[in-house]
Amino acid sequence: MTTGQAAASEPGARALFDKFGTYILPGRVSDPRRGIDEAREAERIGLGCVWISERYALKEPAVLSGAVAEATSKIRIAGTMYATMRHPLVTASVADMMQAMSGERFRMMFARAVPAYMKMMGAPAITMERLADLISICRRLWAGEAVSYEGILGKFPAIKLTDRHGGTPPPIIFTAIGPKSLEFAGQHCDGVLLHPFVSAQGVKNSAKIVRDAAEKAGRDPMSVRIYHNIIVAPDLPKDEEEAVVGGRAITYFELPNFGDMIIDINGWDKKVLEQIRAHPKIAVLNGKPADQAYTREELVDVSKVIPQQWLDEGAAVGTAAQCADQLIAFLDAGADEILLHGSSPNAMGPLTAELKRALAAKGL
Repeated sequence: MTTGQAAASEPGARALFDKFGTYILPGRVSDPRRGIDEAREAERIGLGCVWISERYALKEPAVLSGAVAEATSKIRIAGTMYATMRHPLVTASVADMMQAMSGERFRMMFARAVPAYMKMMGAPAITMERLADLISICRRLWAGEAVSYEGILGKFPAIKLTDRHGGTPPPIIFTAIGPKSLEFAGQHCDGVLLHPFVSAQGVKNSAKIVRDAAEKAGRDPMSVRIYHNIIVAPDLPKDEEEAVVGGRAITYFELPNFGDMIIDINGWDKKVLEQIRAHPKIAVLNGKPADQAYTREELVDVSKVIPQQWLDEGAAVGTAAQCADQLIAFLDAGADEILLHGSSPNAMGPLTAELKRALAAKGL
């Protein structure tokens, strides 16, 4: 038996690979090459997927996905793209080529950026109507169709993937928070990624909305996978934990609509949002996203107004063993797969060992 086979047969190892992944290059980036080492490490410690967000210009998902595909052999690769930033033919082509290059390990994820951010760049807002049309166009192109389209995305008289992979098309995942976006995912997508700080109860509430919408659309409700993006801070010094969890939480809660939808799905008190948004560091931004103006460390003082309950229920904090048990609770609530966020794969070895223990204890 090889070392790899022995690791795969370890109790809990298969479930870890199937149910847990991680972001590479979390936050702002100065050296994108670090992402290759992080992807290799994620695969080595038994995680099953690396997720790549989009941040211009040193975190470009098409380039990074290709590099990760070449550097790894089995780990899945989820690349996030803003739907209105590329021509539909380019988007479809990137995903199709990634399937070919990776041995069908790629997942396409569409995110809804903060409207103010898209406006700042002069890009069209990412609306449900635009997303629905883009998803339809991509699937038709992957199926080998020549597409003629005129609509909200523009006018494309004749677009086609002249040379295409022809194998299994990549699953399409959508990031969602509120009821309308969750319903959209159930109607149109293969999976939905829930937002950080959605609690276990929020996962239950979200999964019901997604699967009810899928059923109403005539789809198999269980065919739409529920992915959950959870901030993890295992065994961190207090100051680093406060930045990873509290500082990052502020970048979500301060956003108009985004923060409100997290609170609504969890059933938390909205008055706290008013205190966050009234803080001088946030109020001075006039709608500009906080993560474009401050580092997480610079937002720790703002995070002091967040109730401890929110951090306890919405993240996984403490020892590696405590984090693992907290993460299992999200699986029990209805998440099919968990995206570990906030810590580098290089620091996750003890956490993955504890996750295998917890998963094996549940017979997984």
